[in-house]
Amino acid sequence: MFAEENGLKGDPRLQHISQSIRVVPHFPKNGIMFQDITTLLLDHKAFKDTVDIFVDRYRDMHISVVAGIEARGFVFGSSVALGIGAKFVPLRKPRKLPGEVIYEKYSLEYGTDCLEMHVGAVQTGERAIVIDDLVATGGTLSAGIRLLERAGAEVVECACVIGVPEVKGRCKLLGKPLYVLVEPRQIDQCF
Repeated sequence: MFAEENGLKGDPRLQHISQSIRVVPHFPKNGIMFQDITTLLLDHKAFKDTVDIFVDRYRDMHISVVAGIEARGFVFGSSVALGIGAKFVPLRKPRKLPGEVIYEKYSLEYGTDCLEMHVGAVQTGERAIVIDDLVATGGTLSAGIRLLERAGAEVVECACVIGVPEVKGRCKLLGKPLYVLVEPRQIDQCF
């Protein structure tokens, strides 16, 4: 569900967050309208508003784990974890974690990838959210859900700053609610 459908309709913070995201046409390849959140991070008010909205949502849900998808999910996830008093668990690309890991493979448009998590990072029964900057197909978030559930966590919800309009009608990933702040910005012309 999009934030404006869940009590934040007309909230000026959402427009400010959206406007702070730079759109880079044809990156990383032709036809892609890349949503660059680094400009959101440069705007301390937009960054704070983003984190505050997530913290307000999850503060009373008894979440003990915030799992962030590499790498942009780390930025938002660690901030939200601090705000709600939860631990932050990084879900990383292969061979980035130094200890013993469990992993989950997932499909991409042109191949496969994998997320890894340290063994013991999550305990059975812990309540978790998975956070990333953007959801398009939901493949990476779904891999995060499967990985956390294999470790015994109860995934309560997935959260993203940006969600493509196609996910609007699909409010769940693997049966878990999806919470999105804004839709991707477009620019009038691609040069």
